[in-house]
Amino acid sequence: MITTEELAKYIDHTLLKPTATFADIEKLCDEAKEKGFYSVCVNSCFVKFAVSKLQGTPVKISAVVGFPLGAMATEAKAFEAEQAVRDGASEIDMVMNVGMIKGGDFFEAEKDIEAVVKAAKQVNPEAKVKVILEMCYLNSAEKVSACEIARDAGADFVKTSTGFGPSGATLEDVALLKRLVGDSVGVKAAGGIRDLKTALAMIEAGATRIGTSSGVAIIEEAMKQQ
Repeated sequence: MITTEELAKYIDHTLLKPTATFADIEKLCDEAKEKGFYSVCVNSCFVKFAVSKLQGTPVKISAVVGFPLGAMATEAKAFEAEQAVRDGASEIDMVMNVGMIKGGDFFEAEKDIEAVVKAAKQVNPEAKVKVILEMCYLNSAEKVSACEIARDAGADFVKTSTGFGPSGATLEDVALLKRLVGDSVGVKAAGGIRDLKTALAMIEAGATRIGTSSGVAIIEEAMKQQ
């Protein structure tokens, strides 16, 4: 059985709502410190603020890029990633260009990811890039292609969902991604993970990171069961 402390290290404690305020982000950071989460995941405008609140702690900062549609110009996504890392983010969660995958423009989709990876790692070679595939929009063949493209483009993680689409992570999708990438690339399950049972099932299916805005509730539920 995974311990509460181990479970907390899987979690990117997330707040990406358009209505989020600095006070909300400060609360997010305080919760991450208290519960021992791996990181906070925020919109890029909050990276500097989160860094100031988490200085001297092991909690990392993840920033989303091209969020939530992924349909921005590649140059804009690369610049946003570069700026977020300069501001102190150690991880970037970028949204793949879903339309390029749907249209079979795989070369362009790969170049889009490569540009973000290059921009982030030029600032900090240790920066990690997670590629959000938004699986709910893809058919079975497209899911495989998207995952392989992200891996080949230099992604450190493949991620199921933004949480803003019509559905989020599924056990089947997490297991598929894990089969495709093995241990070479991380798998992040995100979208709709709100309780302990679901989080543990995602980990069992192959997730190496969990993105959720319900991290506090999940950890408190785990603590009650110990």
